[in-house]
Amino acid sequence: MDYFTPKHPEEPHERLQPQGGYASSRVSQTLNDAAERLEKEIPEFINYLNNEVVPAVRTHSTKALRVASKKLSEFADYMEQHPTK
Repeated sequence: MDYFTPKHPEEPHERLQPQGGYASSRVSQTLNDAAERLEKEIPEFINYLNNEVVPAVRTHSTKALRVASKKLSEFADYMEQHPTK
């Protein structure tokens, strides 16, 4: 299961159209270039999260749960051996 894949992917964004002047055109082109790069790199980033990060988090979470379980068991033993009066 891909945890970081959107359930309803949006349509590709509309490209910005320059509204005037050279500076506006440069800004629009820069934004368009950045958007194209993001569109190409986001799927790769999602794969990295799903293939590398999620399994690592699960591994560490499992270990933490086992340690917590052991400590809770020890605490329950302590409570049984030292009842309140």
